[in-house]
Amino acid sequence: MEIDSVAAGSCSKENQIIYKDWFEFADSADGDGRITGSDAIKFFSMSNLPRPELKQVWAIADAKRQGYLGFKEFIVAMQLVSLAQTGHEISHEVLHSDVDFKNMNPPVMDGLIVLMAKKKKHSPKSSDPNGSPAADASLTAHWFSSKSSKKISLSSVTSIIDGLKRLYIQKLKPLEVAYQFNDFVSPLLTNSDFDAKPMVMLLGQYSTGKTTFIKHMLKSSYPGKLSSLSSHIGPEPTTDRFVVVMSGPDERSIPGNTVAVQADMPFSGLTTFGTAFLSKFECSQMPHPLLEHITFVDTPGVLSGEKQRTQRAYEFTGVTSWFASKCDLILLLFDPHKLDVSDEFKRVISSLRGHDDKIRVVLNKADQVDTQQLMRVYGALMWSLGKVLNTPEVARVYIGSFSDKPINEASTGPIGRELFEMEQEDLLSDLKDVPKKACDRRINEFVKRARAAKIHAYIISHLKKEMPAIMGKAKAQQKLMDNLEDVFGKVQREHHLPKGDFPNVDQFREVLSGYNFDKFEKLKPKMLQTVDDMLGYDIPELLKNFKNPYD
Repeated sequence: MEIDSVAAGSCSKENQIIYKDWFEFADSADGDGRITGSDAIKFFSMSNLPRPELKQVWAIADAKRQGYLGFKEFIVAMQLVSLAQTGHEISHEVLHSDVDFKNMNPPVMDGLIVLMAKKKKHSPKSSDPNGSPAADASLTAHWFSSKSSKKISLSSVTSIIDGLKRLYIQKLKPLEVAYQFNDFVSPLLTNSDFDAKPMVMLLGQYSTGKTTFIKHMLKSSYPGKLSSLSSHIGPEPTTDRFVVVMSGPDERSIPGNTVAVQADMPFSGLTTFGTAFLSKFECSQMPHPLLEHITFVDTPGVLSGEKQRTQRAYEFTGVTSWFASKCDLILLLFDPHKLDVSDEFKRVISSLRGHDDKIRVVLNKADQVDTQQLMRVYGALMWSLGKVLNTPEVARVYIGSFSDKPINEASTGPIGRELFEMEQEDLLSDLKDVPKKACDRRINEFVKRARAAKIHAYIISHLKKEMPAIMGKAKAQQKLMDNLEDVFGKVQREHHLPKGDFPNVDQFREVLSGYNFDKFEKLKPKMLQTVDDMLGYDIPELLKNFKNPYD
């Protein structure tokens, strides 16, 4: 899945020892276990490679665009430098070529041995028993403290994700808490929300191949539901719960109530849907190279008919909307015999509003029809989607048969087989890009959240301002509730805010009904200015400091 697993995994133990010493030397300025731009420029210059080649080395090694190199990425970088010094052209493809990485010599670093000897001679022995600097513990404690400062120092920030964590705790979280953003829009973020691996969610009506798709990607079953019901995968509904398939040290299935309270997992926000949902939620863990980079979310089949919808004991669309906000990619699966979009599926797709850029459509089991029928099926699917997605752009549709069974060439013919293979390659390429774009997605979602929190603060403070001082409070509150759309319009015009960023009026009104407007906070301009400064200064500065140092 990831290029670094190929290169770093092929490195000999002898070279790993050498690279470990080099890594610690390059990181000696702050000892944070990461090589950032300034560290890299000093160290990599000893290779005497031209700047354009070093830029390419960094871009390939920092595949996830985190703005730093850990030890594993550092090994990849060193191997690329060694290849460049021996005349190889540096590209992503070279790491998948027949180069003998295991027996490759480390690169020539001009003057490095002398500098390391001097450093060792003069270095103070002030590290703890684990070998990390003594100041690290106090630095971390300060880093996660909630005390705000007017300007964030980037000296102790070691990556873009670390910087976003700090900005959230010090600048955005106080605004969210003051105006109860977590009750109306989204639960407060935790460290695990920032550190979580990118997620891919699969949605579709029953028997469109969601579970089989995951099984096909992993080339094996996953623990829990699938291992016991894999023989039952077929035309009837099988997956009756939300299953998160993620990396773990061993194969096990964890119940939803346990998963929701684990601090190292980003699912604490699901507690708002109650035990009725958590009893239909589980986490399936297993060691797998693909799951080291991506987490899959398998969902219950969306059934047709109002009766089926009302049988659910939890808010299905609310849960899918929650996962959509956390996911990096959303796959909508259809098969040639289930092109109709049921009422519940329409509600589910509507709940994905604001996440259109994450949606991909998969026409699965396409080898069940011949070429002529496939053309008609494709046209019918596009027509159905056009009525539901409500976007002028045409959704990208991948056509194929994503299972371990061989393609039915009797129906598709050789042309169909070639088409399916090309489409599968395109989809796999899209999935491979998910980890690489995860950091960019985190920034995008963070900025969207900050803007939503600002608008929420303006709405809540406006409702507070409109309440009378003494008499007629209940009547005034009801009037504001009834005319909430007008309230949104006033706030929009007064603060020059984009209309598309405002929440859904009906959903907002429903949550508001349980609150006393008189208890809301007044507008706090300083708090809003802090968030504006974060968006206008801190985030651009963060990106500037953690971009490719050779750009």
